[in-house]
Amino acid sequence: MSASTDQSLAGRTILMSGGSRGIGLAIALRAARDGANVALLAKTAEPHPRLEGTVHTAATALEEAGGRALAIVGDVRDDRSVADAVERTVEVYGGIDIVVNNASAIDLSGTADLAMKKYDLMQDINARGSFLLAKTALPHLAASDAAHILTLSPPLNLNPEWAGRHLGYTIAKYGMSLVTLGLAQELREQGIAANSLWPRTTIATAAVRNLLGGEEMAARSRTPEIMADAAYEVLTRDPRACTGNFFLDDEVLADAGITDLSVYGGPVQTLERDLFLDD
Repeated sequence: MSASTDQSLAGRTILMSGGSRGIGLAIALRAARDGANVALLAKTAEPHPRLEGTVHTAATALEEAGGRALAIVGDVRDDRSVADAVERTVEVYGGIDIVVNNASAIDLSGTADLAMKKYDLMQDINARGSFLLAKTALPHLAASDAAHILTLSPPLNLNPEWAGRHLGYTIAKYGMSLVTLGLAQELREQGIAANSLWPRTTIATAAVRNLLGGEEMAARSRTPEIMADAAYEVLTRDPRACTGNFFLDDEVLADAGITDLSVYGGPVQTLERDLFLDD
C-alpha cells in the first residue's frame, strides 16, 4: 500500500487524547505544519516537575508551527469530559476528521506487585479511553470524507512472553489494539479507517526517562519524530483503502520510500526493541 502523494492535513481537524509532550505532541506538530486544526484533550494544565510541557504550551507550539490549536483540559476517563471535548472541537472547527488515541498509562509490575489502583488506571486510560473517545466522535467522523482513527498500540502478539512479563499493562495495551481491530471491521462500510501504530524501537519520551531506564534507555531510543512522520503517512491515506492495520513506524516509512532513519536516532545496532515485538 503506497503512501499518498497529493494529500495533506491542511484544514483537517484532529482530536487527540494527551499530546502535551512526547509522541502525541510530535504527531500534532507534524499535522500543524500542514495547517491542520488540532484539539488536545489532556490533563496537564500546570507544569509538572518531572514532565515537560502542558496542554497550553503544546497549543502555543502548534500555532507557531502553522496550525490552529484548541487546548482542552480534561480527562479521557470521564464520559462528560470526553463529550465536552468533542462538542468544543466541533463548535470551534465545524467537525472532526481524525481521532488520535495517544493517551496511555504504563506500569510494568508483575501481577503480585501491581496495585489494583494502577491496574484500573491503565484500563481506564488505555482501553476504555480509546474506546470512549472514538465512540463519542463517531457521528462527526461519519460526516468526513477523510475519517481516521489512529491508536498508538501494538500488534496483537499472543506470544505468552508478553502477558507473562507484565500482565496488567499487556491487557491494557491489547485492549487498545482490540479497539482498532473491532472498529476497522465495524466501520469499514462507512469509510472510517481504524489503524494502530507502534514503534519498532523504544522512543525517547518522559515515560522512558522516568519509568523505563532513564537517560541510558533514552540514548538507545529513537526520537518521537519517527512516529510523527509515520502517523502522517497513515493519516494522509485514503481511509477506504487503509484500515485494520497494525503498523510499525519503520515499515510505514519504508513503504513511503524513506529508508534512512539515522535522523531519528543512533546506530541501529544500539537501539532498544520496543515491547510486544519478538526478535
